[in-house]
Amino acid sequence: MHLLDVRAGFRLVGAWLLVAASSALLFCAVGVSAQAVRAVPAYTRDSVPSASSRNGMVVSASALASAVGRDVLAAGGNAVDAAIATGFALAVTSPRAGNIGGGGFMLIRFPDGRSTALDFRERAPQGAFPEMFVRQGTYDPDLHHQGHRSVGVPGTVAGLDKAHRLYGNLPWERLVYPAVRLAEDGFELTEGQARSLARLTERARRRGYDATLRAYSRDGAPYLPGEVHRQRDLARTLGRVMLGRSDGFYRGETARLIGEEMRRGGGLITEVDLARYTARERTPIRGFYRGFEVISMPPPSSGGVALVEMLNILEGFDLVSFGHNSSRYLHFLVEAMRRAFRDRARFLADPDVVDVPVQRLTSAQHAFELRSTIHPLRASVSSPNDVIEAPGNGETTHFSIVDRDGMAVAVTYTLEASFGSAITVAGAGFILNNEMGDFNGRPGLTEESGLVGTTPNLARPGQRMLSSMTPTILARNGGLVAVLGTPGGRTIINTVLQLVLNLVDFEMDAETAVAEPRVHHQWLPDVVESEPGLLQGTVTALEEMGHRVVDGGTQGRANIIVVNPAGGQLTGVPDPRNPDAAAAGH
Repeated sequence: MHLLDVRAGFRLVGAWLLVAASSALLFCAVGVSAQAVRAVPAYTRDSVPSASSRNGMVVSASALASAVGRDVLAAGGNAVDAAIATGFALAVTSPRAGNIGGGGFMLIRFPDGRSTALDFRERAPQGAFPEMFVRQGTYDPDLHHQGHRSVGVPGTVAGLDKAHRLYGNLPWERLVYPAVRLAEDGFELTEGQARSLARLTERARRRGYDATLRAYSRDGAPYLPGEVHRQRDLARTLGRVMLGRSDGFYRGETARLIGEEMRRGGGLITEVDLARYTARERTPIRGFYRGFEVISMPPPSSGGVALVEMLNILEGFDLVSFGHNSSRYLHFLVEAMRRAFRDRARFLADPDVVDVPVQRLTSAQHAFELRSTIHPLRASVSSPNDVIEAPGNGETTHFSIVDRDGMAVAVTYTLEASFGSAITVAGAGFILNNEMGDFNGRPGLTEESGLVGTTPNLARPGQRMLSSMTPTILARNGGLVAVLGTPGGRTIINTVLQLVLNLVDFEMDAETAVAEPRVHHQWLPDVVESEPGLLQGTVTALEEMGHRVVDGGTQGRANIIVVNPAGGQLTGVPDPRNPDAAAAGH
């Protein structure tokens, strides 16, 4: 349901809702939940197209990609195999976020409880430097987020290759081949896919990206729902990856085509940058929240550190007694978000370049110190002066997988903006990211609007830009509980936080946990963004506390799997905010 539908609902119920909202304000001001007068929510559990299985489950942004992953599980592949196949299929069926021209993270939990993380985040080319987004002495947001200079060295192919070499079972060719066939034979576009390609077509036309028009439109005209979209240049590129693994992308013909595209548009990536790219295996962030083990991504993702930091803060409050999405509950959530995002701006970056104080930020002592600064009935104030420095919604996708043995994989990968830079590599058929936009704009440029200029996350040669991606796995007493994640730029971290709270504190079923309305605060700008569905009285009470609440539109598109501890039943839940998402079990 869209915001207009919710507003129409308010008009229909008329005067009684105004009276109820006034009563809600009175009760919420003293921390009492006002669930009895709840507004029509944006989504309900009945709008969630979940699926159940005991043998394996894949939940992704595309029904076709989920089916590809499910078939790999059915053929005896493990969760890593299915993740590789799903990831390549999404590069064909969901090109606004699925990619081989971007990068991301993979989190793995093995059946024996061990875990690991793979970092295939994009890197800055060797020609990068901290003030590269400054033109004539002034920060230029277009230079930062648009055009060939906004492109980071892609990491997805290297990451999926590394995952297979370390933990895959089935042959590599078997995992890439379905994506090759999908690109070569084509597939019928859904209404949502056709609509997104129409937006890409208009963007490419405005910026003069002819290769994008050739690859993603029909002679310059947008595709219509139901038409078959074939991508033969992409099929050939994927064929080179199928036969040559990473070398089929980072060397040879594909690398040559990327290098030519960069030279044509004034970008910085060279064939040497491509040949030097490597994915990294890292130790996951681990925390504990009310007896549940929380496993998430370490830097250069800020997601795991911020998630554990916020959970540590919130564990000191009896959230259930406040009532879910009551004003008092949301007040404490927002204050935890504010503090974690301030730390994100001050400290988090690529750990290969910057000494990131992970242990301190995720410690109980740090959470105690931050918790003590929260006033129970008054909002804090965010300011650029909060950072000790002189003079850091994108388009991402997440998929969750569990195999019959209980191996769990959470993958979040991205192009940054929807369709990334919108630049298609001529002759190669895939879109490049604009991830350089995740570096801070320029040294010292921290403003109330949300621009951050702190030192750790400035562009430097070879550095990986800071990310908010938060693939996360929950476990308890040695058993797998849930696999979750979402797209959504900086809102990712707070969406995952609320999913965890919904599942753990409020013991919601998976469908309800995903459907509930969400809020977001990221320190700067100092506003609370909310989805439709909150009580008007709750919003008013938050504003009385000093919070500025604004319409944030749709937040996230989570794809999660929850395990029933009694019988091991897997429930796959795609977010109803994305009608193209699907769960597929076998």
